[in-house]
Amino acid sequence: MRKRVLVTGGAGFVGSHLCERLLKEKNDVLCVDNFFTGSRNNVADLLSNPSFELLRHDVTFPLYVEVDEIYNLACPASPIHYQRDPVQTTKTSVMGAINMLGLAKRLRARVLQTSTSEVYGDPDVHPQPEDYRGRVSITGPRACYDEGKRCAETLFFDYQRQHRLQIRVARIFNTYGPNMHPQDGRVVSNFIIQALTGQPITLFGDGLQTRSFCYVDDLVEGLVRLMAMECETAKPINLGNPTEITVTELAQRIIELCNSRSVLEYRALPQDDPMQRRPDITQAREHLHWKPKIDLDDGLRRTIAYFDALLSRSQPAVHQLQKAG
Repeated sequence: MRKRVLVTGGAGFVGSHLCERLLKEKNDVLCVDNFFTGSRNNVADLLSNPSFELLRHDVTFPLYVEVDEIYNLACPASPIHYQRDPVQTTKTSVMGAINMLGLAKRLRARVLQTSTSEVYGDPDVHPQPEDYRGRVSITGPRACYDEGKRCAETLFFDYQRQHRLQIRVARIFNTYGPNMHPQDGRVVSNFIIQALTGQPITLFGDGLQTRSFCYVDDLVEGLVRLMAMECETAKPINLGNPTEITVTELAQRIIELCNSRSVLEYRALPQDDPMQRRPDITQAREHLHWKPKIDLDDGLRRTIAYFDALLSRSQPAVHQLQKAG
């Protein structure tokens, strides 16, 4: 049966890829975004599709639409963006969850919340399984995002218990790919832009902190499978790549793939920045039969090609000179 699917944050990085995937599966897609970090350009190729609708709306306000499923992705996800207005970030996570859960309750629709690996904070358990409760600063500069997402999870499971709502919660680990915001401050986008323009690659701390990077197509596959899962789950499910790499190794790999002359430049580590991050995806393997398939080099090449084209369109003459130098 053809479904009408709501994707909040649908013009963002992950949301735009999810909208495209849902359209390919012959769904009608309502994409909702307030364009704080999302971009109309991310969904420009979808606008001519009669099954796609774009609505400008802030999820901190109620939304009255008729849909069969809801993917709630609305919230700035990079530290630069979510720390710009921390109060609004917390409101987006909490009030956005309340409004989407209220809509799902009225419609008896299945609703999926995209949570984050940031709920684990700077972990003292490695890798992080879903039953690890985390080590999060509730007063630090990242708390607006970390605690907002933790509260949203609480609301989702309370709605499941109290109203028998069909919910799904995905804890997303570091994800990368085309449509990333060029000024989001994340390591992959930062390193690629710096490498392509010949700037120093800026690393924070000693560069030995580790991350695990999942290509966006793999993540979207996990989200779609989680939404489609028929059996109820009593806890969130991690979605991410369990292959771990240091930030320095990532920078060196990007320099090589970009054929860049950039050098490494070390700066002070930001407050509450986690030293290690790696998902335990046992639950995703067992319940969703899911694991990432795209290796890091392949995914980085696709992402580099995206940013190379983006830079060429925005500053063609300067970019060509920087590449030649």
